[in-house]
Amino acid sequence: MAMTMTQKILAAHAGLSQVVPGQLIQAKLDCVLGNDITTAVAIPEFQKTGATKVFDRDKVAVVLDHFTPNKDIKAAEQCKACRSFAREMQIKNFFDVGQMGIEHALLPEKGIVVPGDCIIGADSHTCTYGALGAFSTGIGSTDMAVGMATGECWFKVPEAIRFNLTGKLSPWVSGKDVILHIIGMIGVDGALYKSMEFVGDGVASLSMDDRFTICNMAIEAGAKNGIFPADSAAQAYAKAHSSRPFTVYTADPDASYVAEYTIDLSKLEPTVAFPHLPENTRTFDQIPEDLAIDQVVIGSCTNGRVSDMEIAASILEGRQVAPGVRCIIIPATQAIYLECVRRGWAETFIQAGAILSTPTCGPCLGGHMGILAAGERAVATTNRNFVGRMGHTSSEIYLASPAVAAASAVAGRLADPRALVGGAE
Repeated sequence: MAMTMTQKILAAHAGLSQVVPGQLIQAKLDCVLGNDITTAVAIPEFQKTGATKVFDRDKVAVVLDHFTPNKDIKAAEQCKACRSFAREMQIKNFFDVGQMGIEHALLPEKGIVVPGDCIIGADSHTCTYGALGAFSTGIGSTDMAVGMATGECWFKVPEAIRFNLTGKLSPWVSGKDVILHIIGMIGVDGALYKSMEFVGDGVASLSMDDRFTICNMAIEAGAKNGIFPADSAAQAYAKAHSSRPFTVYTADPDASYVAEYTIDLSKLEPTVAFPHLPENTRTFDQIPEDLAIDQVVIGSCTNGRVSDMEIAASILEGRQVAPGVRCIIIPATQAIYLECVRRGWAETFIQAGAILSTPTCGPCLGGHMGILAAGERAVATTNRNFVGRMGHTSSEIYLASPAVAAASAVAGRLADPRALVGGAE
């Protein structure tokens, strides 16, 4: 029977020749991921299993990123529990302050995930690694605990939606605009428990950073996972970051999809998701010109990578953050932070009147480093804009690309980067 990319990966990890949508399977895992919040919850559940060691200390990753550096006593206690557990279990891939980064940027950078892997993570944006042609999905802390103990997890094989990408993105349009456009088109439940498979000749024009961003937000459409083919770009990325062997899975030509969409990348424009859902998208011909803002956040597991920093720096170079606007820039990993220093972007950010933070999830989930007060508006390159997500329940979050966010910081209002710097690079 014909299978999609996701179905082939799941079948291989379940030791089956084929699987069908809706089938319940038990699959072997290549990586089990947790952060400082979810690992702290999983540890007591792990202990309840009776296990005295993790199934493979090389295949468990714990990243302290959500409330680090610790913002309060509770966060400090959670991280202390994680440190003790990682030390006791001799977990190889443990990342603390000084080595840590935002988990979904850090794991690919460190070569911990590669094409063809089956990955679970106790964080909903674990679907990021589909950019490498892997199956990755978010789970709860109990499943994380069992995964650490047994190296296995159960899944219901998902149906799939095929997104055929054609053409090439215009200047100042990025992967963030692609996924916001898609979520606006199908809704936050448009891919509920389905695999979003991105294919077509347009894929080759997308950078790996674009693909990571698109897969990262598959969960915002309700998807079980997002996945790209492991083409030459993905394989080159994997080889540059990891020495692990990997397997490339391709969808059968006659694989079954419950829906198919064709998206011409050349027709997409800078897109913004208005409060309070990622599906509430608008392009700038639909946006008031006087929508003043209080804060800009450029970072997160969605848009804190090198290309995101480069775009922000190119717009902020020689310009100033508008009076009354707080601009917070958060590189996603230590390596990306160091790249900002080496390339002079750190100086650019500071001279423009922005601040540069250590890698952390920070304000994305209302953690720290930029909580909003009542009635404040923020333009953020993060992934969710729910009520109270970044602070007070009356505050507002506008999801956008780094280009839109940086342009908005300069303008002091929601701004189209094409209007600020021109339509071409």
